Amino acid sequence: MKVNLINIETEKTTSEDLQDEFFGLDPRKDILHRVVTWQLSRKRLGTRKTKSRGEIIGSTKKIMRQKGSGGARHRTKKVNLFRGGGTAFGPRVRDHSTKLPKKIRKLGLRHALSSKAKNNELILVDGNFSDLSKTKSIKDKIKKLDLNNSLIVNNFDNDNPFVKAAKNIKNIEFLKVDGINVYDILNNKKLIITKDSLSNIMERCQWV
Repeated sequence: MKVNLINIETEKTTSEDLQDEFFGLDPRKDILHRVVTWQLSRKRLGTRKTKSRGEIIGSTKKIMRQKGSGGARHRTKKVNLFRGGGTAFGPRVRDHSTKLPKKIRKLGLRHALSSKAKNNELILVDGNFSDLSKTKSIKDKIKKLDLNNSLIVNNFDNDNPFVKAAKNIKNIEFLKVDGINVYDILNNKKLIITKDSLSNIMERCQWV
């Protein structure tokens, strides 16, 4: 599979051969859907909760006599019929996360990378980024190379001057190789991978 390789210094565009095992698969929507659903379910806190009638604080004394009132036979105001009463069948604290085999997760990552490569939305970037430490210069460079709305996967430290300057730009996201995932890849228009982090990405996609 051939993808575009851009030199950040000379702005020269060439092509680079990537392994079909990781970047040349025919993307399967069912695999991608399973992995994205698994990711989003793990993000859900599941902390919303309402009180049931047993958790409402109040008197347990019978509120009216059993007969002769002309109304229903109520015992307590804690029930959901009354204001301030408990909620019937309300939400409870729960864990929304599901299980997904590790092999399917790695397969989903391969299909996400292949999807970007197939749609010409995967770009390799090579060069010395230390010179790009100003937001304006990076913004001009990104605009010139048409790299807007992108996810940049790299091996840079968080205190790297390039990362600090580029984080101020709208629609540009950064991920370390350890944090690369299917949802963030598909949620951005383009995927930009620095050449020195390519081997680490393929290592993450290995079965073993």
